[in-house]
Amino acid sequence: MAKLYFYYSTMNAGKSTALLQAAHNYSERGMRALIYTAQLDQRGGGRVASRIGISGEARHFGPGQNLFAEIAGEHQQETLNCVLLDESQFLTAPQVQQLARVVDDLDIPVLCYGLRTDFRGELFPGSAQLLAWADNLVEIKTICHCGRKATMVVRVGADDAVEREGAQVEIGGNERYVPLCRRHFVEALRDGRLDT
Repeated sequence: MAKLYFYYSTMNAGKSTALLQAAHNYSERGMRALIYTAQLDQRGGGRVASRIGISGEARHFGPGQNLFAEIAGEHQQETLNCVLLDESQFLTAPQVQQLARVVDDLDIPVLCYGLRTDFRGELFPGSAQLLAWADNLVEIKTICHCGRKATMVVRVGADDAVEREGAQVEIGGNERYVPLCRRHFVEALRDGRLDT
């Protein structure tokens, strides 16, 4: 029985690495996995790329795209055994519902990997929908500089000042985002700086 999975975490927890490992496992068994990543994130150039140096080809998804229709068409041409989505926090609510249809109507497992919250501690719209609609929720863990589990992330400027305002979406990596435990997240927002 296929399920909709949401693997979530903060930055630097290994979400893309886990996705690529899952894709490899399917491929190794002669099964076909379709990989998507957000069109919004152009850093990989149509690839899912991990910080540890591995990558894999991916299709882009963007707002307004009907994922159910596209995946159903692909499945009709050649059997699909799994769909994997990186940066799933950028899905729209209708797209999450379309992915649920892929699971329910086509019996294809869908594994979504993404951030749960933004730099202000607020849910991304796609993540909120996945938290509501997914059959299985799996937290991928990383650690704060203090050794506790990191559940939040702050955005830092060029001067290492913690940003409290700005657009929810700004693509970046280690140079812009730092994973923290809740305690250090609250302190960083209060003080406007990282205390590492």
